[in-house]
Amino acid sequence: MKHKLFSPYTIKNVTLKNRIVMSPMCMYSSYDQDGMVQPFHLAHYESRAAGQVGLVMTEATSVLPEGRISHEDLGIWDDSHIEGLKNITEGIHRHGAKAAIQLAHAGRKANLKDEIFAPSPIAFNDAFKVPTELSEIDIKRTIDAFKEGAVRAKQAGFDIIELHGAHGYLINQFLSPLTNERNDPYGGSKENRYRFLKETIKAVQDVWDGPLFVRISGEEYNENGNTMDDLIYFSKEMKEQGVDLIDVSSGGVVPATIEPYPGYQVTYAEQVKKGAHVDTGAVGLITSGNQAEEILQNERADLIFLARALLRNPYWPKQAADEVGYELEGPRQYTRAW
Repeated sequence: MKHKLFSPYTIKNVTLKNRIVMSPMCMYSSYDQDGMVQPFHLAHYESRAAGQVGLVMTEATSVLPEGRISHEDLGIWDDSHIEGLKNITEGIHRHGAKAAIQLAHAGRKANLKDEIFAPSPIAFNDAFKVPTELSEIDIKRTIDAFKEGAVRAKQAGFDIIELHGAHGYLINQFLSPLTNERNDPYGGSKENRYRFLKETIKAVQDVWDGPLFVRISGEEYNENGNTMDDLIYFSKEMKEQGVDLIDVSSGGVVPATIEPYPGYQVTYAEQVKKGAHVDTGAVGLITSGNQAEEILQNERADLIFLARALLRNPYWPKQAADEVGYELEGPRQYTRAW
């Protein structure tokens, strides 16, 4: 059997050595509160590359100070952030892996001391502030911040950029009728709700010619939220704009009870892939090599995004290779144990 999990995957000018992706996960470790990379980040990301992950993606990295989820998040809103991020990419590249960054803005889910912003002045829940509604001038400034973040990502040596349009953060807030009650060109119809993401993609592409991913929430767990038809519409629009892959997660838009089970989000990636004819990444309690191989062999997704499984075991690719009977080459320094 040809092991698809360990086959290369090429997007534009970038080839991943396998289909295993470290999913972006917030580490809340920028203790100086200026969004700077810390020694922890260097060890954290490089260790997964040494473990033979094909693509290592950093956590949600904020394009504006007010766009952080917390005061401990990484930032990319200033040129001073470039050096630390470059140290991350150099560590990842040392092991033959590719480096990706997730550019993000938390919107109303920013848990900060300062003023926060969103498409509409609706708090996430009682524990969060009521955000200030973004004016059209604010929207332009925010889109420009994503563009400037892409410039810095390029200078820091990242191979791939992902825009965070899931989990109820700013882009998702514009997309969802649950969080967007605007009566201007950025609200109302799905075409208008897509406008912020459309303009952000275009702005990033003006300065970035590498692979571009977007993460979306494939299910909002609320009957008044976006339907799969809406998400397929958004995904077709993204493909038309030149987005290379849709990374499909779920939830986070509004408070909801979610009961996860193995592979519980894979069906959303499969529906987007088949409905929009676009490459997708699957995520959500994917824990074994056989499970990942099944998803790829049945063409339910094109990349496998791992989160908690890689927190537990930075060498998960070796574990998966042993499960499916593939001889995975490891770091030269670890040959005696590999």
